[in-house]
Amino acid sequence: MFCFMNDVVPSAGDGPVFFRAVLYPHRSLSPRGFRRLMMCVGLFSVGIGTLFFLSGAWPIVGFMGVDVALLYWAFKASYRSAHDYETVELTADRLIVEKVDRRHKRRWTFQPAWLRVSMEDPPRHHSQVTLSSHGKSLVVGSFLSPDERLDFAKALREALHRSRQPLLATL
Repeated sequence: MFCFMNDVVPSAGDGPVFFRAVLYPHRSLSPRGFRRLMMCVGLFSVGIGTLFFLSGAWPIVGFMGVDVALLYWAFKASYRSAHDYETVELTADRLIVEKVDRRHKRRWTFQPAWLRVSMEDPPRHHSQVTLSSHGKSLVVGSFLSPDERLDFAKALREALHRSRQPLLATL
């Protein structure tokens, strides 16, 4: 999921901002839905485990508990990564990409005059938005859906075009 601003607005220091986007992973299951899912899975596991226990296959009960614990751990790991995000900001003299996760905050800077945005159209599942300039390349928004990646790439290309023509951008 992403939200972006695609109007030219004044900036605090580096001239006008032609494009600003915040990209973040989408999580379709709310915390309330997670609690409900875990309760249903837990009750199901206890029910099935009880049936196995009563039929004499008591070791199965432990495996049923491990299944629930692994599912819980996987969802918690997914929710932790939901706080990751990427920002992309385009000014007249640079494009700044910041990738933030739980442990790191990394930053890349490109010159817009030489920047190329590439993405397959129509998008496929494995298609990526790639920013390239001076032999450097960077994949942006890899957690977005293919259609969201294509929308993002088109919006960034438009903003790059406007930033390269400053007289037209201010009209």
